[in-house]
Amino acid sequence: MSRTTRKSGVLALASALVAAAAGCSSGGGQDTVEVVVGYQSKTINTVTAGTLLRSRGFFEQQLAELGKQDGHRYKVVWQDYDAGAPITAQMLADKIDIGSMGDYPLLINGSRAQAAGGPGTRLVSVTGYNLLGALNSVVVPKDSPARTLADLKGKKVSSSVGSASDGTLVQALARAGVAEADIQKQNQQPAVGASALKAHSVDALAQFVAWPAAVVFAGDGRLLYDGAALGRPTLHGVVVRQKFGTAHPGVVRAFLRAQDTATRDLNQHPLAAARAVAEATGLPPEVVYLYNGPNGVATFATALDPRLLAALRADVPFLASVGVLKALDPDRFVDPSYLRDAGVSDGEPARITGTDPVCGRPVTDPALAGELWYEGEDATRPAADPTCLLRAVKAGGGKLRAAYVPDAATGTRWFADQDWWVRDGDAFKPFTTEDGARAYLAAHPSAAALTYRQALDAS
Repeated sequence: MSRTTRKSGVLALASALVAAAAGCSSGGGQDTVEVVVGYQSKTINTVTAGTLLRSRGFFEQQLAELGKQDGHRYKVVWQDYDAGAPITAQMLADKIDIGSMGDYPLLINGSRAQAAGGPGTRLVSVTGYNLLGALNSVVVPKDSPARTLADLKGKKVSSSVGSASDGTLVQALARAGVAEADIQKQNQQPAVGASALKAHSVDALAQFVAWPAAVVFAGDGRLLYDGAALGRPTLHGVVVRQKFGTAHPGVVRAFLRAQDTATRDLNQHPLAAARAVAEATGLPPEVVYLYNGPNGVATFATALDPRLLAALRADVPFLASVGVLKALDPDRFVDPSYLRDAGVSDGEPARITGTDPVCGRPVTDPALAGELWYEGEDATRPAADPTCLLRAVKAGGGKLRAAYVPDAATGTRWFADQDWWVRDGDAFKPFTTEDGARAYLAAHPSAAALTYRQALDAS
């Protein structure tokens, strides 16, 4: 924490102690408040509180306005991490003031902060969420014999223990009749696990966004399990060290206003936002856009949605049962007052709109709408439904960077050429996993499985 130097004497010492507790330092005769923000640059559904927010400078702009009002100078220190656990460790050590992370790490953060005594930490906003859990997935090598999660029994699975995706893995395995002890879990950071999967030193990778799609897009794997199949909301959010928040409530409000601006910017200009995040992280823009594009896997908003808070409360007993959380008072941990006092309200999430140029009709149903991104074009082309998207790809029209289409059952947006396709009468239905396609075929005996190429030809 920063220190303040004043004139010598007892008054100077007292002033310095007060300033230190508040996180201030002197600079050119003007108090400087240092704000340390912990974020995860490659975790796409936190970009409005991290990567995009940083690249756009919205927080610094808000702090400059705050400084005009209170006379302080503000300095933001951005610290990038691969997961939420190290951010929590730094917050408990009073070295990070504001952080963003997934739902399970958030709950662990709150629990450990409460156990440590003192003011603790507070969940103050949401960044990105998916009401079915599609932000977490399991990927296997393309040549893997595994067809369902049950096939991972006895296999090596890379996962970041304590992460949101790890929680999805454990619960999904249990639903598939596989105990956590029945797999050889490798506790690895996402990048390490992705490399291990590519090298075939692990049999599967269980991770949060954007790692599953990055692995698939690179040609190093295929989706085995879509977290949406679990049907449990998953989210990422912003947590504040309450000692800092009490000393500097205006800074927290400034952060939330800046996050709101970043959220609106992303929802209004998703393609530009994807490019900005890709440039800052090195991730392929096609992967970033899969998640943050209109009708994307992640919905971006700041509100502490009651559905998401209910999901967090329901997760507490599970985390306690697996031994990663001792106790947590959710009512003390969740604090909507900062968001309320910041005076922000969410705008509309990004949606695919316009007229399908191939089928010649308006795009109205988000459960069917797709998108095509061609090289050299500043805007994507909408597709009214999966059949229209296939026809557009078949018709050509340039070098296709990516085609996105929602899963027929879960709505999870995925790469069309990596989907499992089914033809049912005149309709073509995409599924993110073979398991999902098989379930549909079992319920619809007249339907037929197709490869992507066969679906294109038949469209």
